[in-house]
Amino acid sequence: MKSLKELYRIGRGPSSSHTMGPSFVAAEFLAATKGLGAVRYEVELRDSLAATGRGHFTDRAVKDILGAKRTKIVWKPDFGDKFHPNGMRITAFGDDGAKLAERVAYSVGGGAIAEKGSEARQKSIYRHRSMAEIVNAATRAGVPLWQIVEDAEGPGIWGFLKCVYSTMMAAVDRGLAADGVLPGGLRLPRKARAIYLKAKMQSESMRRTGLLVAYAHAASEENASLGEIVTAPTCGSCGVLPAVIRYLHESLGSSEIELLHALAVAGLVGNVVKRNGSISGAEVGCQGEVGVACAMASAAAAYLMGGSPRQCECAAEIGLEHFLGLTCDPVKGLVQIPCIERNALAATRAVVAGEMSVLSDGAHIVSFDTVVKTMLETGHDLPRLYRETSVGGLSRFVRR
Repeated sequence: MKSLKELYRIGRGPSSSHTMGPSFVAAEFLAATKGLGAVRYEVELRDSLAATGRGHFTDRAVKDILGAKRTKIVWKPDFGDKFHPNGMRITAFGDDGAKLAERVAYSVGGGAIAEKGSEARQKSIYRHRSMAEIVNAATRAGVPLWQIVEDAEGPGIWGFLKCVYSTMMAAVDRGLAADGVLPGGLRLPRKARAIYLKAKMQSESMRRTGLLVAYAHAASEENASLGEIVTAPTCGSCGVLPAVIRYLHESLGSSEIELLHALAVAGLVGNVVKRNGSISGAEVGCQGEVGVACAMASAAAAYLMGGSPRQCECAAEIGLEHFLGLTCDPVKGLVQIPCIERNALAATRAVVAGEMSVLSDGAHIVSFDTVVKTMLETGHDLPRLYRETSVGGLSRFVRR
């Protein structure tokens, strides 16, 4: 498994696979071809990148890097690339029309980039390949799960996670303070501030739900507004983990270092899915985004509630298992409906999953690794129209 720095990426929304990833490809291509004298670029967006690229502002993200006036976007929603449904080709041309350079790359989720025949951009730094191996190693050594992270990444990881934490909380703060409507054409009003103000006046049980929902809305609405967020594991699911961390910090009085440890535990969960499954909505549906975010937040919640490594694994399993089969059907290709409410619902589920796990001994029949394998197979079995194409599900029936 790679570093948590490859999982938690700080950048602007609304989509890690459709906005961040293509912008990274464009920036790398621009740097690699510097000095060739390119005057024009053609960017071919394939399959899911083309199907929902306009709603995700893919064309805008690429043109911001290469230059709007000299970049032509070619949309090919039915290209049929079998390697990954988020493919793109960039070609540079000289002033005489000659092709100077070309690159085909794939945005595989969470801002990560891949190419055919090149599986990894960075070598693995964890020797563990599954959650079972991680939990067993921690249990044998008698250490918490976050110690596995420090052992692999070094003490410098805490400075990085502190930056991640600060960025997450800043997104929540901005979202709670903002009014108006979200960009993109749906005219969807921001709700975080109103929910937050109402939640503070409610009874304890309603207040808990209201605060979690408000915090998840806040970060997700910032993402939809092209604000700065952290992929956890993606932009489309960026509201779940910050909401749970914020709520538990306030309700349990967790210290900053405990919150950073919780982010490390959540990161292990996300890394296992990246290695053995997928966090790409275009590949496996929303179970790979909001479902995985719920698993990450569930494990973090269990840790902050005093859970053992086995109880944290149990919480992650509960968090993901009950999102199996969740489709990705964003209305108009925007990361708004149903995405924002899904983040809010997943945040409430994550806290409950954490509680369920610490109320048990952590023993359960279905392992987290089994659920990850099931999620990957289920996602591949989903018809293409339910995997971030905006031609099936809610996006087919909701017109605004």
